[in-house]
Amino acid sequence: MKTIPGTGREWTEAINDFLMYLRLERSLSENTRKAYLQDIKRFLEYMQRSTPPQELFPQPSGITTKHIETFLTHVTDSGSSPVTQARILSGLNAFFRFLTMEKRIATNPCSSIDTPKTGRRLPVVLSVREIEMLLDSFDLSIPEGHRNKAIIEVLYGCGLRVSELTGLKFTQMFPQQGFIRVIGKGDKQRLVPIGSHALRALELYYPWRNSLKIRPMHEDFVFLNRYGRPLTRNMVFLIIRQQAEKAGLKKEISPHTFRHSFATHLIENGADLRVVQEMLGHSSILTTEIYTHLDTAYWQHTVLSHHPRP
Repeated sequence: MKTIPGTGREWTEAINDFLMYLRLERSLSENTRKAYLQDIKRFLEYMQRSTPPQELFPQPSGITTKHIETFLTHVTDSGSSPVTQARILSGLNAFFRFLTMEKRIATNPCSSIDTPKTGRRLPVVLSVREIEMLLDSFDLSIPEGHRNKAIIEVLYGCGLRVSELTGLKFTQMFPQQGFIRVIGKGDKQRLVPIGSHALRALELYYPWRNSLKIRPMHEDFVFLNRYGRPLTRNMVFLIIRQQAEKAGLKKEISPHTFRHSFATHLIENGADLRVVQEMLGHSSILTTEIYTHLDTAYWQHTVLSHHPRP
């Protein structure tokens, strides 16, 4: 049970039922459910601080639009970006919408609040040359060198999310057929081609991997640390940040940068948008369309930087 100290049984039951709904009916991942829980906890912690000692802590049915607006003002004043504000409001809106659907509260206190304007921020993308610079910068004489290079080759070659990479297993790989079976958000599965460069990098990594003392139940995981356990998301972030600095890249990159670069380069070279959507595992093509804007931004910059009268 997820308990929030000082909020009472009604809140605890409501939150746990909401998390169960997200897992069973919405099939959302553990990371997404944790994000929703964090937003709710942040709101409740604020309510605990702002509720006078002589007053009872309000139950879910007692939360008003004014409570939500005051909390969002606090979030804004604390320096959170519009993107963070919008995400928190989205989490609270989903929670209270669930409570209205379950008839635990009469109305959703978030329904009349406008989402903060976030703009459409284009993601960081590496050029093909920058990808090559990064791949050429690995020291293959150290034990983890081939593993770290294989991580980049697979992230970029297959357009994976970092959680899909760290969870990748040998039972999902079909190198002879040239594809892997990816388990994405909500346990949705998709088939993604894997190219010769990524396969070759994996082959060079396997001898070191197989020399490790692999922990029980982890034998099927492709990417392991030196202790024979699966890599964590944070470890992959750290590997990439350190390697980018070593390669002399000035952009601030993350594992997701390679997914963005993968999609952008496909579209720049004429790939069909629906195919890219399928490869990335996007449920909506509207999400994939961001990469057409990236392509537009590239040629717009090229034209304006070379035109005599920009």
